[in-house]
Amino acid sequence: MHILIVEDEAGIVQFLQQGLEEEGYQISSAFDGLQGFELIQKQNFDLILLDWMLPKMNGLELCKAIRLKNNTTPIIFLTAKDTVQETIEGLKAGANDYIKKPFSFDELLERIKIHFRKQKESEILTLGTIEIFIAKHLVLVNKNEVALTQREFELLTYLVKNKGNVCTRNQIIEDVWDIHFEYDTGVIDVFINAIRKKLNLKIEQDYIKTVRGVGYIAND
Repeated sequence: MHILIVEDEAGIVQFLQQGLEEEGYQISSAFDGLQGFELIQKQNFDLILLDWMLPKMNGLELCKAIRLKNNTTPIIFLTAKDTVQETIEGLKAGANDYIKKPFSFDELLERIKIHFRKQKESEILTLGTIEIFIAKHLVLVNKNEVALTQREFELLTYLVKNKGNVCTRNQIIEDVWDIHFEYDTGVIDVFINAIRKKLNLKIEQDYIKTVRGVGYIAND
């Protein structure tokens, strides 16, 4: 799972990044609201930890801007603001949760896990006539079930989650295979071919395209 931390205090970012990476999460960070917004437009995140008081664009403004883009990524506010009105204001802006500074890392970690569980239980991804039910590990094409191996399912899900963005072979190896050293990325091509064959799509349903020399992109 990829978490974005938008926080202007370097010490807090370092503390959170170290703790969350030890728990197995992939972490990116931004130190002002504008930088955070630019990152969110370039790539997909599974959860956003968002400080309220930020330079250039504050957390409330950023939260509203994210939701205006129809981005439903869970957002947890990290803030010293603690009045009921401010809490309501943050939730109305589109935040999913709210934790007050100073906070316990263990409490934050549990809240993150809860959001990921909720997300996994309800998530349905679509790509053209393809439907992916995450919790059920189920793939349908034109309402017909397609049997994929665990790795095929993970690779297809990754491409669909990043729909519209080119996924390089190195990114796929790191994020799907969890390999962070030099490795023969040719194995990805083998799995892509297997997925295409099992999906049995028509020519006009070429939802997964090869970007020669780079990787793959999923598009409706």
